[in-house]
Amino acid sequence: MGKYSIKELESLSGIKAHTLRIWEKRFNLLNPERTDTNIRYYSDEDLRKILNVSLLTTNGVRISEVASFSDEELKNAVLEINDEDVLNRKRVNDLIMVMSDFDESRFHKLFNKYVKELGFEKAFTDVIHPYLEKVGILWLSGEIQATQEHLVTSLIRSKLIAEIEAIDFPCEAKKSALLFLPEGEFHELGLLFFNYLLRKAGVKVYYLGQSTPVSQTVEFVNSCQPDLVLTYSIIKSKRDIEEFLEQLEYCKCKKTVYVENKHQSYLKINYPAHISKVNNYKEILSHLN
Repeated sequence: MGKYSIKELESLSGIKAHTLRIWEKRFNLLNPERTDTNIRYYSDEDLRKILNVSLLTTNGVRISEVASFSDEELKNAVLEINDEDVLNRKRVNDLIMVMSDFDESRFHKLFNKYVKELGFEKAFTDVIHPYLEKVGILWLSGEIQATQEHLVTSLIRSKLIAEIEAIDFPCEAKKSALLFLPEGEFHELGLLFFNYLLRKAGVKVYYLGQSTPVSQTVEFVNSCQPDLVLTYSIIKSKRDIEEFLEQLEYCKCKKTVYVENKHQSYLKINYPAHISKVNNYKEILSHLN
């Protein structure tokens, strides 16, 4: 059973602690317990309830009305939501609860359910990617443990690899791509997803994976001469990224692409003339055309 402070409830639900206190006092929405030292804490049920309340209020239902719902009425009201964006938020929230409970079996059931409802590609872009972003923020703010973050990334990684292995390897592919992460970079889930997309599109992929020395990568590129070289880095500084991109100048390929995440857009990276920048997965496939 989880024990959450009001600040942790704020981080997980997106509702300000001040607002939660008002709702608690005015509507008796939550019923925190207290430790032996009289510190208030909230349960898994409180977290689940406030996540559902957040979904309904975002969807235009007044808090006074939501507060009057029984647990069953609250659950049914959430199930009746048809807005796709709100439904995806619910899916993300459900995965947050799974992570809090370390419930691997429940994760597999939810993941498979989302793939059945949305298809693998859309499930990843609309649910798993926002979920991973939220997990990253929660980890950086110290709201979740590293073990929780490692568990969910490991489970998602296994799902991606299973999908990739299910794709027939193209024997006579007209296009080829090389995917790698620079030395010291181990955040591989995005690269695996690009691997999946490219293979699904009939592209021959040379997948070098995590922490690959740039000099050896350039040698490999010049040997196999792919149409596309794709890479990114999450943890590097602006200076590190710019130096890394300069080292790719000697790749003999038609196109070298760097995937810039939304946090790096604030760095205003100076891209060399031989490097193309993309911001989302759809732009990657367009470079092969």
